[in-house]
Amino acid sequence: MNAAEVEAALASFAARTDALAPGSGRPVSLTVTLSPAAAEALVAALRSYHDPRDHGSCDQCGTGRLDETFTCLSCGQPNGLFGQMVRERLGRHRH
Repeated sequence: MNAAEVEAALASFAARTDALAPGSGRPVSLTVTLSPAAAEALVAALRSYHDPRDHGSCDQCGTGRLDETFTCLSCGQPNGLFGQMVRERLGRHRH
C-alpha cells in the first residue's frame, strides 16, 4: 500500500460523501502517518463505506439522487418497482 492509493481512496470517499452534503463547509486538511497495515485497513474501510443518506440514483432521469422515500430530488418521480407501479396506475387513470 502506498501513499497514492490511500490518497485516491480518501479522494473517492470525499467525493461520494460531499455529493450528499453540498455546501457542508470548508474542506479540512490533515496529515497522518500510518503503518502499512493501518493504511491498508483504512483504504478497505473507505472503499466499503456506504453512507446511510445515499439512496441511489434515479432510474427515470439518471441524474437525480433519491431521498429517503426513494423519490428523485431532480425529476420528482418515485423510483424502482414501486415507482413503476405508480406510473402505470396513474397512466390508466389519466385516459
